[in-house]
Amino acid sequence: MKKDQENIKIILKECPTCEKGKLLPVNDIISELSGYVFVEKGERCDSCGEEFPYQEETQKTIQAARKLAIWPETLKLHRKLSKSGRGIIFRIPSDIEKQLNLNGNEDVDVSLLGNKIIIKIN
Repeated sequence: MKKDQENIKIILKECPTCEKGKLLPVNDIISELSGYVFVEKGERCDSCGEEFPYQEETQKTIQAARKLAIWPETLKLHRKLSKSGRGIIFRIPSDIEKQLNLNGNEDVDVSLLGNKIIIKIN
């Protein structure tokens, strides 16, 4: 008995960027973050070249970047302000001090934005 071979038709998605090309599966999407290079699987438009990494691939890259401590996380710490003379002191946590390579001699700009204090190192 011969088995009939079915014609399998692959339906490619249209590119949402250029709306002309078709998205082809690829395994060589390059992402660079802080000098590290990550290679991801995803889809690339055959017309405009726009790349769309698969969501699970992007999550793997984020997890790896977090392990390497290069993924920019929003840091929220709770601290108490201290009184010193006629002023109030805010102590910068040591993990931020190390991450920013602070030595205690930096000039800073202090701004008020609504109810937030913004400290920018010059």
